[in-house]
Amino acid sequence: MHPSLAPWAVSSTRGRLHAEPEDLNRSPWQRDRDRIIHSRAFRRLQYKTQVFVFHEGDHFRTRLTHSIEVAQIARSLARRLRLDEDLAEALALAHDLGHPPFGHAGEEALDTAMRPHGGFDHNAQSLKHVTLLERRYAGFDGLNLTWETLEGLAKHNGPARRPATYLREYNALHDLELTSHASAEAQVAAIADDIAYNNHDLEDGIRAGLFALEEVAALPMPGAALAAARAAHPAMPAGREAPEMVRRVIAAMIGDVVAEATRRITELAPRSAADIRAAPGPVVGFSPEMARANADVRAFLFERMYRHFRVNRATQKSKRALQVLFQLLHGGTQMLPDEWRIRAGEAGTPAAAEVVCDYIAGMTDRFALEEHRRLTDPHVGG
Repeated sequence: MHPSLAPWAVSSTRGRLHAEPEDLNRSPWQRDRDRIIHSRAFRRLQYKTQVFVFHEGDHFRTRLTHSIEVAQIARSLARRLRLDEDLAEALALAHDLGHPPFGHAGEEALDTAMRPHGGFDHNAQSLKHVTLLERRYAGFDGLNLTWETLEGLAKHNGPARRPATYLREYNALHDLELTSHASAEAQVAAIADDIAYNNHDLEDGIRAGLFALEEVAALPMPGAALAAARAAHPAMPAGREAPEMVRRVIAAMIGDVVAEATRRITELAPRSAADIRAAPGPVVGFSPEMARANADVRAFLFERMYRHFRVNRATQKSKRALQVLFQLLHGGTQMLPDEWRIRAGEAGTPAAAEVVCDYIAGMTDRFALEEHRRLTDPHVGG
């Protein structure tokens, strides 16, 4: 064990599904991180929506920038809690690999289309990308990541007691102990996702004009952060107020998670990472007060951003585009690129539906829109 790591940090790996000699110059989780960054799925996150479709502005978050921001927060938390930073970072960078184009709108469209075949779950799709769909290594499909990284992806939302179809199928091959809690590093990556998501959506919503800074300031936690920023910088230009507010809220949330996790760990008194997995509840999370403040922010975003008429219009157009794509390709697998057509087999079957779903889920926003035009506009060549 690294001398600076806590006894309950992950300190050794259970290995990989396909045995490989480990790299003497990198830890197993540094190697996982590097494989994730070099994957096609990671590159595609650059043009996958967070909330806004890619062409609506250059400064809004994408799945790629969000993942990098989550990784930064995860490393900060892991360092302060004496956990393995590289494992936390790898999980943060990989957690959104399974998101389809158009964010949650795309996920809803694919879930509806796949309902007769088990539905669609982006966490299961993330696992599928790194265990099957990435095809760049000679010796195996996927990235052959460590057990610990796969476990963290599978349990991003906590124990998977009712696993999605692919999680269940993969677990039969490689037991990820789905009903237990994940490592503390995985829990850090999950809470870092929550911290980054809500705060950066506030900033993007203000930038987009969906709501005003003073409306956000009516919420207790962002309001206190903005007041502190204004007190520290009385002559602050208006355009810097929202970023100052957001960074202070993020700092407050990180401090809260560190304090609450320390309290829970002290109470649990774990001696190993196995004790973290066997605990009755997660050891990394917000205090009750911060959880309520975060819920207030989330409720505000749902009302003022995610249900805003401009976002709703984009959502409906995006869902419709993916629904049409799925219907056309499932019923006409001969229109798929050769590699996908061969895998899909006979049109209209459950096997074809799964392949078409994988094909669409891997698309970027712009490719999905172009593919929709190619298949529906008679004036556009195929």
